[in-house]
Amino acid sequence: MNNMDSNIKRIHKYNYIVLLVLLSMLLPLLVNAQNKQKPMTIEDQGSFAVGGSVIQNAGTFNPITRTPEGQTLHGDHAYVFYQIPANSKKLPLVFWHGIGQFSKTWETTPDGREGFQNIFLRKSFSTYLIDQPRRGNAGRSTVDAKVNATPDEMEWFSTFRVGVWPEYFEGVQFAKDPETLNQYFRQMTPNIGSFDTDVIVDATSALFNKIGDGILVTHSHAGGFGWQTAIKNNHVKAIASYEPGSGFPFPEGEVPSAIPSSAGALSANSITMDEFMKLTKIPIVIYYGDYIPTERVENPGIDGWRVRLEMARKWRDTVNKYGGDVTVVHLPEIGIHGNTHFPFSDLNNIEIANLLEQWLNEKELIK
Repeated sequence: MNNMDSNIKRIHKYNYIVLLVLLSMLLPLLVNAQNKQKPMTIEDQGSFAVGGSVIQNAGTFNPITRTPEGQTLHGDHAYVFYQIPANSKKLPLVFWHGIGQFSKTWETTPDGREGFQNIFLRKSFSTYLIDQPRRGNAGRSTVDAKVNATPDEMEWFSTFRVGVWPEYFEGVQFAKDPETLNQYFRQMTPNIGSFDTDVIVDATSALFNKIGDGILVTHSHAGGFGWQTAIKNNHVKAIASYEPGSGFPFPEGEVPSAIPSSAGALSANSITMDEFMKLTKIPIVIYYGDYIPTERVENPGIDGWRVRLEMARKWRDTVNKYGGDVTVVHLPEIGIHGNTHFPFSDLNNIEIANLLEQWLNEKELIK
């Protein structure tokens, strides 16, 4: 009898193990099936270069000697990939990456979910993804450049507020598996040549001349270039800016003092009142994520965001004083916690996208 009981127990244990193995094999399939999105219809998609310049060397090109004489160089353009869904909204969204990034910013998230590109296509917005001049797919520069292969990713981990290497922030909206971090670091790309505001803004303005009215969505370093683009081109009908870090333009005589931080002092820009008033004619919303200190901290990568948020609020108040419509949203203050410098690709990016859609609705920009 005891042997029989023992055998039955072994059989039950074996069946239990087999069941666990089967569940472990089926679970990913079940999760994938649950996460599988409905198909969407894209009526048109493609890519093009826009803006830029041409260097023309004097002389006559000789196909045998192949010297630079008589040859051209087309460079400093932006690269744009676009998709237009069926029954699209009237105003497209133009997505512009931040520093060290390219259009990948808006595509699949580092942990493999849909990014803002697909999320807003499913909401029937046409999407245009920019690679700004001298970056990513727009790497043909008209100036000499040198790329230094300097390891720097632990620094970006802090500056992008995922945590303080090697620790993640508690509650951060970022998947902590090694492959997500691998993908995150690999979406960085170098600048091929120096930053030239005129070159960058001219190319993006040329994009709006080509596509007409649209809504500009910027991230980080593109924030400052975005204000300049809106001043230059009245086809920019609204701006949503995620964590702009520099280039806040104030009217002459009203530029605030630089704000010191452990990352250095943050200065604002001066523009004419005529230029400034153009920014009062369109609705603008600015979003900042979590883990931004309220007082100076030693870590420069993190402390820099304290003064950027403070400068954004000064800028909002000045624009609104002249009749503008700027809103600054610090996500923790409305109960959304754990966001990094990339709210649109964080684990709660659907919630972040819905927040933007709500603002677009409030401003009657969805038609």
